[in-house]
Amino acid sequence: MSKAHRVIAGLATLTLAASLAACSNGGGGGSVVTVNGTPISKADFDGKLEGSPTARGVLQQMVQAQLIDQYAKDNNIVVTDADIAKKEDDLKANFPTGSWDEMLKARGLTEDDVHNALREQIIIDKALGKDIKVSDAQIAAYFNKNHAAFDKPEQVRARHILVPDMKTAEKVEADLKSGKKFEDEAKQYSVDPGSKDKGGELGLFRRGQMVPAFDKAAFSLPIGQISQPVKSPFGYHIIQVEERQPGEKATLANTHDRIADMLRQQQEAPLVQPFLSGLLQKANIQVNDPRFAGVFPSPLPQEATTAAPANAAPAASTKP
Repeated sequence: MSKAHRVIAGLATLTLAASLAACSNGGGGGSVVTVNGTPISKADFDGKLEGSPTARGVLQQMVQAQLIDQYAKDNNIVVTDADIAKKEDDLKANFPTGSWDEMLKARGLTEDDVHNALREQIIIDKALGKDIKVSDAQIAAYFNKNHAAFDKPEQVRARHILVPDMKTAEKVEADLKSGKKFEDEAKQYSVDPGSKDKGGELGLFRRGQMVPAFDKAAFSLPIGQISQPVKSPFGYHIIQVEERQPGEKATLANTHDRIADMLRQQQEAPLVQPFLSGLLQKANIQVNDPRFAGVFPSPLPQEATTAAPANAAPAASTKP
């Protein structure tokens, strides 16, 4: 699993943790809902929720977060806002333009949730980093084998208005060429639910991401020009290119740090679970709720503070 996917999985668990915490902290009594006059009490709801298998996983995640935080304090590991911002930018690069915010909204996540998950990931990276070595020779070998994967393709940023018929398309084209705002026309006429409320914005895309007719028009239009209606299987598009980014061939110099990070991740991946398991095994976790008995290892026995003298008499037997 890539680091991006691990963080996303962590974010999903944070959503559940936040939900359970909100339910637990929402007050002591009263009902959650009333069904045809019959209330479902908050106590009954909390009991079902906290007794579910999901709750056990969320509790494990919350304990793990506490152990990671304690490890950071005990080992003087500091995570700055700049560290988190850089990791978030790297993570966002795995998502098409606009889809990062949509992903967070769909999962009920906030920026604070993201920052908490990234902070944990950075602490783990710093904890394990001292055991990971990546040489320039390894980086060069990886680049030579995979250099094409790092090439940056030509991209355009465009917006469009999708309509179902030619008559409407011609009207929209005429409106735009007469000076009407693209955003207003998109909100009024476009039938593309993913872009109409954003003024038709599609963000950056490379060749081959759009259907052929749209792709051909977008990569041939001058910047700012309003296209004639372009027919596709979805209807008729009025397109405007806002920005064009040329392609760029990757070099060892401009990919060195990215490859080094990838190779470190590969070496780190098998070390993460043993590291987390080690924190758990060494921890003294007292389970106070019988519903969660057995979720965590039993507390380690307390070590004797003084050694018994070598000539001490053997302890008396408790057997009859």
